[in-house]
Amino acid sequence: MRVHFALQSALTAITRTVTVAAGRFAPGHLGELTAVVSFELVDAVLAQTRTVQRRLRDLPSRVGMYFLLAMCLFPEVGYRLVWDKLTGGLAGMPVAQPSAKALRDLRRRLGAAPVRSLFEVLAGPLARPTTPGVRFGAYRTVSFDGCSSLRVPDSPRNRAWLGRTAHHGYPTLELMTLVETGTRSLIGAVFGPTDEGETAYARRLLHLLGPDMLVLWDKGFDANAFLAQVSATGAKVLGRLRSNRRTPVLARLDDGSYLSVIGTVKVRIIDAEITVTCADGTVFTGSYRLATTLTDARRHPAAALVSLYHERWEHESAYYALRHTILAGRNFRSGDRAGLEQEVWALLTLYQALRAVMVEAAESLPGTDPDRCSFTVALQTTRDQVVQATGIVPDEPGSLGLIGQRVLARLLAPRRHRASIRKVKSPISRYSERRDDGRPDRSRTITELTVTVLEPDPEQQPLPTVSRDDRHTVPTQRRRHRILALLQDDPTRLWRPAEIAAHFGDITLHTMYRQLSRWAETGIIHKLGPGLYAATAWTSTPLPPAQTG
Repeated sequence: MRVHFALQSALTAITRTVTVAAGRFAPGHLGELTAVVSFELVDAVLAQTRTVQRRLRDLPSRVGMYFLLAMCLFPEVGYRLVWDKLTGGLAGMPVAQPSAKALRDLRRRLGAAPVRSLFEVLAGPLARPTTPGVRFGAYRTVSFDGCSSLRVPDSPRNRAWLGRTAHHGYPTLELMTLVETGTRSLIGAVFGPTDEGETAYARRLLHLLGPDMLVLWDKGFDANAFLAQVSATGAKVLGRLRSNRRTPVLARLDDGSYLSVIGTVKVRIIDAEITVTCADGTVFTGSYRLATTLTDARRHPAAALVSLYHERWEHESAYYALRHTILAGRNFRSGDRAGLEQEVWALLTLYQALRAVMVEAAESLPGTDPDRCSFTVALQTTRDQVVQATGIVPDEPGSLGLIGQRVLARLLAPRRHRASIRKVKSPISRYSERRDDGRPDRSRTITELTVTVLEPDPEQQPLPTVSRDDRHTVPTQRRRHRILALLQDDPTRLWRPAEIAAHFGDITLHTMYRQLSRWAETGIIHKLGPGLYAATAWTSTPLPPAQTG
């Protein structure tokens, strides 16, 4: 006897309602990100830049703007497949089926102007003042940093613009951004050839700074003129100095730091040694040499500023999200300058829109640090929504959408202390040979971290007995002694040769310039800038301690 068993499985039919723009505008969307990059905003930007289509086409300009953003959302596929992603959830609707050439022509018709304008509308700090991790006292922490490893296709037109600087055989683009470190959101961005230098690009973003900001930067920005320009905006500064930078000790502070001057800007210098102990017993030391315009040691202790400087590395996380999470290490698509500019602005706009949704999700749960929100979760949820054409018009305006819900459901663990060397893995890189500085060659958990602020060494150099400028005069009347006594009376003052000559009355300006320059070369006094001199710390009496600058 044979027994037959029938396999029965229950079936469930799922129906859903998709709300999109009407007619030819239906493919223009970005899932829930459409709430950030809204139809009205895109239309306003197109009108402002005069890039609205003159007649209603199968591919309107608004649809083209969302197509540019979708190109960055799906960098692994070509134009036609990107279009299929946008229209995949519109089954049953009469949508256009353009060729790759038609989509390329759409890009050319739009140009870079509307995408750049869209980015500039969305760019800016995202966090509220009460959001954890975004402020240091009264200041919002921001940072400058550049990225010079964005690869572009190796075409003659790209090489004509960017030069022959290559990364693994490809020309590269220099991207400079100003970032809110607490949320990693973009406040501003500029880009171009890599040979202009980081400070040259950063100067184009200075108008975005304000008195409520504290700017962090690495030692690549250590320049007198740049420091003066940033300070002129009213923003405060905490930056790392090059090891060969010489700074005079004008006044010692109780926390081990000291007042000094760089160019014409009064600063506070912090020399710190950091000892790191890892879980496997590895111990190594590093050092920070920082300059800041926060000169009040009681309000802003040196140890707190050294710890704060670590926030600058959040900028690297922003670049990681751009290069590796969104682009997945791929090159840009475009073979000419116009296309590259359009593509980069679209990439930055997409990134900023994702950050806006992530910050909104973090702030909906009080006490949540935006650092714990996963950029990968937000990106992949957005990709799913674009394919399914869901969340374009929210069911309940103001409510937390699916992206925010998934981000909060998958919050990253609180940041743990760990040490990881920045190692270049490419065998053809000139930096592939790492110096052995004691740091581990792979990530290690830190069990103890000690910050020691180093006080400046007392410089007790004796006064030279005689110089050729005053060897024939009576010691009490020597010109050098009279001038040095004047400078030491107010060690924090910056003197100009004309002021010193006018003070004494018996020294010509030409002689004053010549002698001050000679004394600065021999270390008797210190030249702090063009035509600016001050006393140095060689005097036999140590400089008095001070609390504030």
